[in-house]
Amino acid sequence: MAELPDFVSIREVGPRDGLQNEEPIPTDAKVRLLDALSRTGVRRIEAVSFVHPKAIPQMADADEVWQRATRVEGVRYSALVPNTRGAQRALAAGFTEIEVVVSASDTHNRRNVNRSTEESLDDIAELIDLLHGAGARAEVIIATSFGCPYEGDVDPQRVAGIVDRVVRDGADRVAFGDTTGMGTPRRVRELITAVRDRNAHIPVLLHFHNTRGTALANLLTAMELGVTEFDASVGGLGGCPYAPGASGNLATEEAVHMLHDMGIDTGIDLDALVEAAELAEELVGKKLPSGVLRAGPRTRLTPLPA
Repeated sequence: MAELPDFVSIREVGPRDGLQNEEPIPTDAKVRLLDALSRTGVRRIEAVSFVHPKAIPQMADADEVWQRATRVEGVRYSALVPNTRGAQRALAAGFTEIEVVVSASDTHNRRNVNRSTEESLDDIAELIDLLHGAGARAEVIIATSFGCPYEGDVDPQRVAGIVDRVVRDGADRVAFGDTTGMGTPRRVRELITAVRDRNAHIPVLLHFHNTRGTALANLLTAMELGVTEFDASVGGLGGCPYAPGASGNLATEEAVHMLHDMGIDTGIDLDALVEAAELAEELVGKKLPSGVLRAGPRTRLTPLPA
């Protein structure tokens, strides 16, 4: 097996990606969850998205959530934006790390933002200039990187071509979304190889869903390829409202439990994270997919020494 990293960085996406796929919860509840996650030791959190409330009503109170949240030193907070108006709102709110998304699948992109992938890439080029002009960093998330609910398989070379374009346009980093949970270790290996053959130095992050139960296997494969940055969602919250059946992000506590047991540091207090997952379950009013929440005594979650 390839040498594994000593440290893995996890971006917690529950407050945004997780909650946008659930029934809307009160602003107070969102702030409680965001604050609880900020105290777990996680170093990156995707806090909100600045989208039109008619498109994603779950994020209609993004400005208020962010104003009321307690910022913890050492935590990097980011926001997702769909367009120029969203970017302007994020910048006005003080965000300096901003994500924009495009789908590798043209059909999914049209369902998501009502335009072709190429049209979105043209818009993203302008957004990158806007963000850089304001002193912010731009991350481009490529959704449906491992497969599309409408088109099926997505060619890794198509994804690599999109990376070519956004790198040329100035993206600071790229992320690959397994929107449908179609990712497998083989697909992860083929995608990362295709991208690195053409853009070896661009920082990458992977976002896995556990719809088909392959998220942890995919994470391990990516680590073997040298990837050290991943998204995960507390309790396994979320999915994608424009990908039928694509429920179940990788649960943060499941990823952290596995990594710590392997002697890989994340900087995260697993007990505090499990408590945040229990809070998330309470706030959304249903059982969440995470197996760690029902795994038995808390002492079984103690990480092994490296």
